[in-house]
Amino acid sequence: MNTALGHLKVLDLTRVLAGPWATQNLADMGAEVIKIERPEVGDDTRTWGPPFLKDAQGRETRDSSYFLCANRGKKSVTLDIATPEGQDIIRQLVRDADVLVENYKVGTLARYGLAYDDLQKINPRLVYCSVTGFGQTGPYAALPGYDYVFQGMGGLMSITGVPDGQPGAAPMKSGIAISDLLTGMYATSAILAAIESRHVTGKGQHIDMSLLDCIVSISSYQALNYFLSGQIPQRMGNAHSNMVPYQVFKCKEGDIIIAVGNDSQYAAFCKVIARPLLATDPQYSTGPQRNRNRGSLIPLIAEAMLAKTMEEWVTLLEVSNVPCGPIFNMKQVFEDRQVIHREMRRDLPHSAGVEAPSVANPIRFSETPIQYGRSAPLLGEHTQEVLQNYLGLSTERLAALKAQKIV
Repeated sequence: MNTALGHLKVLDLTRVLAGPWATQNLADMGAEVIKIERPEVGDDTRTWGPPFLKDAQGRETRDSSYFLCANRGKKSVTLDIATPEGQDIIRQLVRDADVLVENYKVGTLARYGLAYDDLQKINPRLVYCSVTGFGQTGPYAALPGYDYVFQGMGGLMSITGVPDGQPGAAPMKSGIAISDLLTGMYATSAILAAIESRHVTGKGQHIDMSLLDCIVSISSYQALNYFLSGQIPQRMGNAHSNMVPYQVFKCKEGDIIIAVGNDSQYAAFCKVIARPLLATDPQYSTGPQRNRNRGSLIPLIAEAMLAKTMEEWVTLLEVSNVPCGPIFNMKQVFEDRQVIHREMRRDLPHSAGVEAPSVANPIRFSETPIQYGRSAPLLGEHTQEVLQNYLGLSTERLAALKAQKIV
């Protein structure tokens, strides 16, 4: 199969989610990704369950859903890089690697002689991506951190949740580890940009990715709202800070999301809900006016939405090209006909003798399709293959390294 990145070799020295998400993207696009894991222990997320994948006999494996979601298509090599022998093996693997991705604490790999400055002397074309909580520089650089911390520090939780003055008012985190996933996506883009730059310069480079930077970056229009107005954005529940109506409404049965993005959609919406005068009223006829006068407009819309069920409204609004939709749970998501058509669930072969479920990569290439080969690897599944094929280590040498718990 022709793949976009089949010519690239990636050394993956990451664990948990942000780094593995980036390297899984590269593996999906065809890169050979060699995941370096601690002997006997592996990536932390292998044990972040239940649930765990069950093997062909129905027994739980050591691989959690968390690990499976971010490590498909990779090769697992166990290696203790805290030892001189392990460090030397990394240096040998780096010689013909294109990319190295790591998420160790700042300074750790430098102590091992595996920092960018060390490895670029071996391979000047190496693209070396470091993923940390706070980045390689600054007063917080040495501190550890997880997604929850960055959702708070980056401002996301201050604008997410039930507004003050309403029952249940409180900041709220996202239901997924959004700062990890975003950082993984930004890291993927940065790595590919560095590869493209290398085509021109012949040189690799160091990429410094910070979870805090990424979560601050996606504050996007909310940050600009603050910069331009001087007013600190507040929690608005399911409402939107700049567009109206753009929120959840209760129906005769069920709830519906209305996501009106322009004046023509608003006019069509008012016609469908049998409130045409709301479209021509100067208080509500334009987006800025609807935003300024949302306090009086939203109750009028809320009253109108109680006339029909969610399913009835969706049918009517879709015909009129008004953006809307239901609120699905995960079961309903993967039973939806559009999601089924787009094949967003993929079941991939796993070395435990079963098919392991996976969520598809959303990228659709016309000429170099995403590669769905195998699920995430067993711990150390490819150690012998990689070290023999790439470094020429003998069976005896591998046995000695294993006895010393270096591999």
